[in-house]
Amino acid sequence: MSARSPSSAYTQRFDAVLAYIDAHLDGDLSVSALSQVASFSPFHFHRQFGAFVGVPVSRYVQLMRLRRAAHGLLARAELSVLNAALQAGFESPEAFSRAFRRAFGMSPSAFRKAPSWHVWNTVFVIPHFSRTVAMQVQIVNISPVRVAALEHCGPPELVDRSVDTFIQWRMQSGQSPVESNRSFGIPYGNPDTTPAHEFRFAICGEIRETVAVNEFNIRELTIPGGRYAVVRHAGSPDHIGETIYPIYRDWLPNSGEELRDQPLFFEYLSVYPETPKDQWQTDIYVPLR
Repeated sequence: MSARSPSSAYTQRFDAVLAYIDAHLDGDLSVSALSQVASFSPFHFHRQFGAFVGVPVSRYVQLMRLRRAAHGLLARAELSVLNAALQAGFESPEAFSRAFRRAFGMSPSAFRKAPSWHVWNTVFVIPHFSRTVAMQVQIVNISPVRVAALEHCGPPELVDRSVDTFIQWRMQSGQSPVESNRSFGIPYGNPDTTPAHEFRFAICGEIRETVAVNEFNIRELTIPGGRYAVVRHAGSPDHIGETIYPIYRDWLPNSGEELRDQPLFFEYLSVYPETPKDQWQTDIYVPLR
């Protein structure tokens, strides 16, 4: 067996640091603590982290804390600004609000009422993630896939409610057992630019027979076959835009490829709650000509 390359070992040490940050946002994320995670010298850690990730360590930690708090406010109506701030590691709601306003140009409460996904994805651009995605794109050919689909219409942050309805149908009908049949999602618009009341998203499960008449408004669709660029997103699907944007911004212009006129789709490789959402893996399929 060949020895692991120095660059691979270096990358793994930083991956461990990034994973540690994500898992301990409410804990001690000082330079001293983080440098120990990867066995780096505290004296050089600032420069190493900035060179590898593309932003200073303090900025990265604050961005990850902002992301957790902001997502909590959007996903959980009962969550107060105070608890969102404390759960994300901010010392006070005032510190959270100041950091949020600097990043988003509005208060947390205002963003909660009218989220701007374009601003969200601008704020959370991390150069390291863009480089990683660019190296992991694969071109594949797939066959058409028959699916049962429930179309969600309305704000993106309410998709989970429609997912619960689809799960009920899946369990009651037995037509798309999650143990043996793949799960997909099809966004029919960009949540960053589509008005919330017009956003559409199909929640899908693979089928091998005709969908029976049902009270859940489930219908049959076919995901077209053909050529696709595939990128794997690691982590919660709620943050999948952070993987999608670099495909269009960084990979596509240099690939020589042209896009097909159809929506991209997601294949969910993990099952909740067996796998916590922050450990999910999701393949993103971008249609190519």
